[in-house]
Amino acid sequence: MVVFGLWIINKAGGLVYQRNFNEGLVQLSQNEYLVLAGTLHGIHAITSRLSPAGSSSGAQVIEGETFKMTIFLTSTGTKFVLLTTIPDNTADTLLPRIYESYSDFAMKNPFHTPEMPIRSEAFDLRMTALLGS
Repeated sequence: MVVFGLWIINKAGGLVYQRNFNEGLVQLSQNEYLVLAGTLHGIHAITSRLSPAGSSSGAQVIEGETFKMTIFLTSTGTKFVLLTTIPDNTADTLLPRIYESYSDFAMKNPFHTPEMPIRSEAFDLRMTALLGS
């Protein structure tokens, strides 16, 4: 598995963390990442209402020709999006570990304001340890 990137989107649809880990995806501007996060937030909200069998948590996997986006929704509405290669099978186990690190290194940080961008070197180091480069 190759991890291309990680996005953390707050409950309002704002991008609070974005990091690329490997080459393979086109590099976007910061503004383009913000627009993409807001769009994904809207798509996720719509897909959560489309289920013919009742309630749904929304889209969990979106596949492109060369990558896969796996979405992990927390009970607070924060979304963790992992961009990987298509034959990936470990995103489902990695995302809860990323969420745990987010809780430990961002949310327990007294200098971090919830729903605001994550500016934590300790969190960055942990993501490097979990996901590579």
